Amino acid sequence: MDLDLVTTLRSTGAARQFHPDPVPDGVLARLLDTARFAPSGGNRQGWRVIVVKDPVKRAALRDLYLSGWYEYLAIGAAGLVPWAPVTDRAAEARAVAQAPRFAEAGAATPGFAETLDAAPALLLVLADLTALAAVDRDLPRYTLVGGASVYPFVWSLLLAARAEGLGGVTTTVAIRRESDVRALFEVPETLAVAALVVLGRPVAQPTRLKRAPVGSFASIDRYDGAPLTAP
Repeated sequence: MDLDLVTTLRSTGAARQFHPDPVPDGVLARLLDTARFAPSGGNRQGWRVIVVKDPVKRAALRDLYLSGWYEYLAIGAAGLVPWAPVTDRAAEARAVAQAPRFAEAGAATPGFAETLDAAPALLLVLADLTALAAVDRDLPRYTLVGGASVYPFVWSLLLAARAEGLGGVTTTVAIRRESDVRALFEVPETLAVAALVVLGRPVAQPTRLKRAPVGSFASIDRYDGAPLTAP
C-alpha cells in the first residue's frame, strides 16, 4: 500500500475480523524487521516475540484470554474502566461476580475473543524486565514508564502491518493470567507479558477514527491552563 506517514498515523484503527488466509512467515519476519527500529530506553530493545502457531497452545491461550475478557466486559458494563489504577475496588469486585453472564452470552454468540485461536497470526510480545529503565519504579503509585521501551515497538508492528495491507489489534487481556501464560510458553520470570498482537487481512480496514480534539487534552503552562489551539 502506498500511504504517506501522516495518513497512516491518522487512519490505522483496530481490526478484529479477518479473512482466514494465514500470514506467511516471510511477511511476519518483514513486519518485525521494520518494527525493530522502534525507540527504546538506552536502545536496549527489551522486547521478545513468540509467534504462536501450535493449535493446542492457541486454544489454551484463547481460554486464558476468555477468563479475563468476561471480567473486562462485566466491569465495563458496571460503568467502570476495567482495572483502572484509581477506581472503586468494591464496585469492581461486585461487577466481576457478574462475569459468568457474559461468558454465557459469548458461548451463544462467539466473537473475536471466543475465536481468538483461529486468527491468522498471534504474536505474544514480552518485555525483558532487566532492560527497562522504569524511573517511576519506586514512586508510591502505579508504575507505567517501563512500557515506553516496549509499546512503541508494538505500535510500529501495527503500522508495518498496515503498509502490507494487513490489519490487527493490540490486546492485553491475557495478562490477567500472566503466570499461566508464562507457563504455557515457558517464559522466564525475568520477562513480563506485555501484549498479544493479532494480525490478518481485515474484513474491513477501519479508517474513520474518532478522537478527542487537541484542545481537550493539551494545555499551556499548567494542568488547568488554557487549551492549546491552532492559531
